[in-house]
Amino acid sequence: MLREWRQRMRLWTLVVVFGLLAGESGAGDWPGWRGPNRDGVSEETGLLSTWPENGPDLVWRVDGAGKGYSTPSVVGDRVYLMGSEGRDREFVQALDARDGAVVWSTHVGNVGLPDQDPSYPGSRSTPIVDGERLYVFSSDGDVACLERASGKVVWTRNVREEFGGKPGRWAYSESPLVDGDRVVVTPGGQAAVMVALDKRTGETVWTTSIAEAEDAAFSSIAISNASGKKQYVQFLKGGLLGVDAETGKVLWRYHRTAEGSPANIPTPLIQGDAVYNATHRAGGALLKIDLDGDPVVTEMYFGSKLPVNLGGSILTQGHLFGTTRSALVCTEFETGELKWTDRSVGPASVFYAEGHVYLASEDGEVALVAATPTAYVEKGRFTLPNPPVRGDSKIWAYPVVANGRLYIRDVNVVWCYDVSQSDGEGGE
Repeated sequence: MLREWRQRMRLWTLVVVFGLLAGESGAGDWPGWRGPNRDGVSEETGLLSTWPENGPDLVWRVDGAGKGYSTPSVVGDRVYLMGSEGRDREFVQALDARDGAVVWSTHVGNVGLPDQDPSYPGSRSTPIVDGERLYVFSSDGDVACLERASGKVVWTRNVREEFGGKPGRWAYSESPLVDGDRVVVTPGGQAAVMVALDKRTGETVWTTSIAEAEDAAFSSIAISNASGKKQYVQFLKGGLLGVDAETGKVLWRYHRTAEGSPANIPTPLIQGDAVYNATHRAGGALLKIDLDGDPVVTEMYFGSKLPVNLGGSILTQGHLFGTTRSALVCTEFETGELKWTDRSVGPASVFYAEGHVYLASEDGEVALVAATPTAYVEKGRFTLPNPPVRGDSKIWAYPVVANGRLYIRDVNVVWCYDVSQSDGEGGE
């Protein structure tokens, strides 16, 4: 069975690679959490393959983005992100990608768990752009649809209040999924642990119920088509959940990676019939999902020396790149075999573009590393200048490259760097 599954995985990888080659190349937008496929992989080309000694050129810096950990979304000449002020104002704003100037700012709700003195209060959700509209999920449970050009609210619903949602200890941290005519989020609880809303009106399409109430965790939904059946895969407090995308019916569960973990954060990584899922406390696992007949979830491997940190992982050329609690690692996707380890950057969030892994460490180191399984090859590194005072918090927003610019967010500061390649510059 293992040999047959590996052959299917290699075929799927070839399909993906040829699909990417057939697609458009060049500059590209980054419309939402972890990009169009929610995998942290960009198709953008024309980027620097090495960085100058002091890092790429700084284009602009914004110091008033509001407190939070929201990762920027970038479409055209606009950058969208969320921020907060105090406990009663969480907002989404649009910045001009050319200079960082605020184009508009809209209040969308309160900061999550305002009566419980939450740890690390602030925005967490990454906005998602869909045509001329923008969707956000506040840390207090407000799902809102806005006009992208003006920031005007089209509709809003608080899923915590309406569905009896159960946010985790750090409030809602999910980035909404827009799929077709629906926007899908995870309130937690029992009667509506996951809900699909009509993206045009906000009306309820379906809800997912489970046997016992369960807290939402801090992950975001990924889409799988395992066994030819479209499903939404989410990481709850008690483990993974696979839901029928058409009906909201629970298809399968998996719990091992959640055992003993208070922070189920990384978005599940999907390829073909496989799901990679991890937490830094329990470990990482590769699962095979078989829905031909009764659902069967097969654990292909499990281990602790895998990409497990909250900064996520990326998959390219059959290998995973991501960090543990102390190091960057490269592992073979099919087997979990460790290829190399490097401790110089430490725990970090990751992004992939044009043969390179971009890392933004929790403490402000930014690195460019060749995405090769043979060895750790660093192509550039710099330290973020004049970081904000952030107390016990870290840089938990993910780095983003869009339209030749690298965006990094640290609490209330956003840096924008030029990583585009000029003629004759940065080539191998």
